Amino acid sequence: MIWLRKIALALHLLRGVVTCAVLFPWIGASVRRWHIRRWSLRLLRLCGVRLELVGTVPDQADVAGTHGAMVVCNHISWLDIFVIHCWHPARFVAKSEIRGWPVIGWLCAQTGTLFIERGRKRDAHRVLHDITDCMLQGDRVCVFPEGTTSDGAQVLPFHANLMQAPISGGLPVLPVGLAYLDAATRERTVAPAYIGELTLMQTLNAVLHAPPIVARLSFAPPLRATEPSRRALAEASREAVAHLCAGAHDAAADVVARANAAVPAMAVPAAAGMP
Repeated sequence: MIWLRKIALALHLLRGVVTCAVLFPWIGASVRRWHIRRWSLRLLRLCGVRLELVGTVPDQADVAGTHGAMVVCNHISWLDIFVIHCWHPARFVAKSEIRGWPVIGWLCAQTGTLFIERGRKRDAHRVLHDITDCMLQGDRVCVFPEGTTSDGAQVLPFHANLMQAPISGGLPVLPVGLAYLDAATRERTVAPAYIGELTLMQTLNAVLHAPPIVARLSFAPPLRATEPSRRALAEASREAVAHLCAGAHDAAADVVARANAAVPAMAVPAAAGMP
């Protein structure tokens, strides 16, 4: 019954709060990532969502590697963050208003979210430096360059501002396409879409009432972020993500190959560490 699942979700949220408050101050980054991934997997199961990874998925050695990267993904739902955490916990960039959300804002802060005050140019510069530093320290930083959510039918234009961070750090950009599918029919479902005037609770109810859902994460090879134009890098990332969302993995790989071929070999950073 739906109300039983909601109780289970509330208890699971409480467990996350306790874990962050009691354990996180005393454990290392790798153990924190383990807890985040396990908690996120459990959350998806409670919501009736199963994770599916397809395409050029970075191997396990790279997932646990020492070099950072920027993950760029299309944005559909509040579930997106936990879907990505289930693959590999990352640090997210989010609007500063989320920090003030009860419980959720605190949890986001505890799991390493970088908050940005939109419309303030000085704060954008600060966040760019923070993102670059995090990646150089080995973290993966995930951004949703569309700047808003959609129903997943198409990928909106990417904002280029944050693409300066991987260029400055000489670190790769990893395009990821996210699609929510009906597990039985494999058709796209809009149940998780957090759009328009929908509230978080309305979206949660839609997910809980929907048939089982597959959250499909599709990967392309990494883009070399040595392109001097952040707009060109953003466009190449968007084109790759759009192909991934449509299931056209070969087309996405071709986009990456063309973009990378335009980068002089000597400009490719030796520390990229990506396959």
